[in-house]
Amino acid sequence: MNRLLFAALSAAAGAALAVAAAFGVLALINATPDQPNTPLVTYETAGQGR
Repeated sequence: MNRLLFAALSAAAGAALAVAAAFGVLALINATPDQPNTPLVTYETAGQGR
């Protein structure tokens, strides 16, 4: 009986850990960046002079 209880508790703990990790990954993905999204390279247009 103890082994069955330990197996059930281990499975429940593993499932809870997997759900918590999934929510953590989603929170990291949806986090806004610290820096603005500015281009690293800009090109001159025909109207600009040198």
